[in-house]
Amino acid sequence: LAGSENGDVIHQLEHRISRLEGVLRLNKMITESGGKIFASNGKSADFEATVEKCREAGGSIATPRSPGENDAILYFVKYFNTYAYLGIKQSLIPGKFQLLNGAQPSYTNWYSNEPSGKGEE
Repeated sequence: LAGSENGDVIHQLEHRISRLEGVLRLNKMITESGGKIFASNGKSADFEATVEKCREAGGSIATPRSPGENDAILYFVKYFNTYAYLGIKQSLIPGKFQLLNGAQPSYTNWYSNEPSGKGEE
């Protein structure tokens, strides 16, 4: 495409994305933090199904890496009055947790005496 036609197409796409994001925000399906979009369909599922749905949507299960990202996840917990799975699992060492790719979390916000692996972290 010529320069101005390319710019017009990009502008149209940006406008459409903005409208779609607005609708999803109104329906409490997305929130944003640090340039990342956090989304939920509000449905309950087990951990593996959640990981798979995130992959199918072109994303990954939420793994908070800052207080803002933690708040974005907490938004859904409060809005849907439920728990949220995170991209963190217990490692082979009892009481230690790791990201799904095996790396150590760079950010945590555990309650006192947590993580215990009992679902109250």
